[in-house]
Amino acid sequence: MIPFENTWPYERIMKDFYVDHCPFCDANQVLLPLKQREIGEIKTGKKKQLVFPCCYGKLQIIDIDDDYILADCKVRDYL
Repeated sequence: MIPFENTWPYERIMKDFYVDHCPFCDANQVLLPLKQREIGEIKTGKKKQLVFPCCYGKLQIIDIDDDYILADCKVRDYL
């Protein structure tokens, strides 16, 4: 089972990938430094370190689907 706290939603608009807000600094509409080619590589098992351009927070992507990024660490906080 995939741990929900290790997932973060993203959106694709044209050829760009965005998150609604950064999990580290809460900046809005963050453009991710990802390319479509890299998405395909991640889906086949290659890991990718993602550095958020707003605050330079880092996480390791271990898998990705059409809606969520799966990280190797907890990115969601529960209230």
